[in-house]
Amino acid sequence: MLFKYFSDISFAYPWVLALFLVLPLMIYLEWKRKRTRQASIVLSAIPSGTWKNWKSAFGFIPFVLRLLAISGIILAMARPQEKNVTQDAEGEGIDIMLCLDVSGSMTAQDFTPNRMEASKKVAIEFVQKRSTDRIGVVIFSGESFTQCPLTTDHAMVINAIRNIRNGLLEDGTAIGSGLATGVDRLRNSQSASKVLLLLTDGENNGGLIDPKTAKEIAKTYGVRVYTIGVGSEGYARQPVQTPFGIVVQQEKVSIDEKLLTEIATETGGQYFRARDNRALDQIYASIDQMEKSKVEIRQTVRYKERFLPFALIALFSLLFEWILRFTLFRKFP
Repeated sequence: MLFKYFSDISFAYPWVLALFLVLPLMIYLEWKRKRTRQASIVLSAIPSGTWKNWKSAFGFIPFVLRLLAISGIILAMARPQEKNVTQDAEGEGIDIMLCLDVSGSMTAQDFTPNRMEASKKVAIEFVQKRSTDRIGVVIFSGESFTQCPLTTDHAMVINAIRNIRNGLLEDGTAIGSGLATGVDRLRNSQSASKVLLLLTDGENNGGLIDPKTAKEIAKTYGVRVYTIGVGSEGYARQPVQTPFGIVVQQEKVSIDEKLLTEIATETGGQYFRARDNRALDQIYASIDQMEKSKVEIRQTVRYKERFLPFALIALFSLLFEWILRFTLFRKFP
């Protein structure tokens, strides 16, 4: 607890703390004085086995109180302060929808540990970097669903991404429905920049909205779409449910790159192909660099004085030492 307290404290005059070097000198002088006194007692012919009374046994207490008082004075003179930093954002962030494929093929193991978990990981890291933007999440497979609406509460967005798993929706790959749902969440946005990141590993084979129709809707509302095709070349290992249980099989990787490129190009975005975890990380990093928020962050630093506890420790230590020296430890003639 004491360590945590000091971790939040800074000192206005840290050079004053050099006075703590006086304490070892005081301890040495007190030790030397005690030894001289003990030697004088032995020379005065007092038997060495004389029983020491409680005063001599606890005679160190006033000196410890004096050290504590001096320590409190030094800390108070150094002016301990608690720093409070507040940030004010001026300008306008970007509204971003993450549109993620959650179909069964996203469990393919050509990524570590699989496509879906790798996609969730980089999406969370992306959200953590976009501190001033509103972000939402749409998931799709055979149908689409808004997992999280646009919000600046990034903890809620991250939690929504972590809760994504296969089997939440009817299986399939409804790219058009996913894109249309994401655009619908952005159409009423007042932001000057509206961005949608669509990630899929397949070809459109379901849903009520054709992908090209969804693309036109995105163009109408000024939504810039970045598309990401996830999957290695050729075949990938994928768990498949059979009557005998789950079996890992080699499944062909089929991504409609022509469609994804068309959607991205015509809406002002860009198409990316991720063949492994590293490429996926780099893609999100590239998009993060391309879509910079025009926000100016101002920091206000306020300091709260925290010297009073140390001043009180010094005062009460001195007072207690004075009381002890003139009562219990008083030296009579």
